[in-house]
Amino acid sequence: MIPPKNPDNEKERLMALKCLGILDTPAQEHFDRITRMAKRLFNVPISSISLIDENRQWFKSKVGLEATETPRDISFCGHTILNDETFIIEDASKDERFVANPLVAGEPFIKFYAGHPLKTRDGYNLGTLCILDLKPRTLSNEDILTLKDLASIVEDELNALKMAASDELTKISNRRGFIELAKHAIAMSARQNAESYIAYFDLNNFKVINDTYGHSAGDKVLVYFANQMQLTFRDSDFYARIGGDEFVVFLSNTTEQLAKDAIERLKLNIKNNYDKDELPHPILFSEGLIKYDQNRHHDIQSFIHEADLAMFEDKRKTKK
Repeated sequence: MIPPKNPDNEKERLMALKCLGILDTPAQEHFDRITRMAKRLFNVPISSISLIDENRQWFKSKVGLEATETPRDISFCGHTILNDETFIIEDASKDERFVANPLVAGEPFIKFYAGHPLKTRDGYNLGTLCILDLKPRTLSNEDILTLKDLASIVEDELNALKMAASDELTKISNRRGFIELAKHAIAMSARQNAESYIAYFDLNNFKVINDTYGHSAGDKVLVYFANQMQLTFRDSDFYARIGGDEFVVFLSNTTEQLAKDAIERLKLNIKNNYDKDELPHPILFSEGLIKYDQNRHHDIQSFIHEADLAMFEDKRKTKK
């Protein structure tokens, strides 16, 4: 058996998946309708919508399967997400990659597999729509097109979830997307016994910018600030606009000093890249930095709220 490799963009792919907030959610009819349709159209006993997490293949929808997830290293779908085309195994018992796979050598004795990757508009393959049979078979070109068409319907549903988790103006996460990512990041940090911080930012005098120069100028400022966050923070950090002129960033596996250094770099980048011809007003912000404490922060909302209070105190001091 040959386990699937990780895609080159694995870190970003996992972040995109978790941002959807779909993992470990209950079954939903609009997804189940597609797997039932696939089972009927292709006359197979098994069909599923599979999402590939760090170590597992989790089924958002399934027909003909009892399990809710399987290990990633024995999944067919783990191979499928490595490319953008339909992945077909006509007889797994004769394929060196799968002949010793426990799902082939044992129950349910899979022979045939066909899966099409589910891609976000950002280009990340999050999982697959797949069909399986217990006997060898082939697919015609028309069959492959039909599977692709069904997969595109699933992609539309997933991209709608992504849109709901993204800020339309700045194109970074919104509050919903940030909360979903932070839940997973906190759990991972706890397992690794690593420090995590949230930095909360509020733009100073933003109302003055809107009132003086107009909302289009204010929008430019918000987009500029979001872009500078993207340029400043690490790939492992994630950030969001959570409302109005307020932004947050989650910094994992770091120290307080390194987190403070990152905030200072953000200030420096904003200052150095400021273009007075493009932006009507210099950008300054108040900040609050809080370390995660599982004894004090009972949920992600309380963590964000404490960082918000720290930011408010910084703003109060600045006005004195």
